[in-house]
Amino acid sequence: MAFIAKSPVFQFGGLATWQASFAGDKNRPSTNFAAIQPFYFWQLGKGTYLRGAPTWVFNFKDDSYSIPLGLGIGQVLKMEKTVFNLFVEPQYTMLHKGTQPQFQVFMGINLQFPN
Repeated sequence: MAFIAKSPVFQFGGLATWQASFAGDKNRPSTNFAAIQPFYFWQLGKGTYLRGAPTWVFNFKDDSYSIPLGLGIGQVLKMEKTVFNLFVEPQYTMLHKGTQPQFQVFMGINLQFPN
């Protein structure tokens, strides 16, 4: 994982994971895929931001892949001591092979309860 936050306006980074079977039931199908999640945030001010955090998936077992691009909007609000982070991010799959979604919507709510 990498996160670069040198600018108060634009931050970016990425997360990479790899999952592979190495033990367990031999009758179960094996797994071998990587997931790469670039993320980027552009602060607009007053808690509003543009964002993208699509997950690119590469399945090495059947050579399928999915590479979406996302651009959404989020809002950070503070109500009493609780911080709410709400976002919606439509994602369009630019490149794919195999059975993959062409369009999806990534939404989330993050609550923080600082002391």
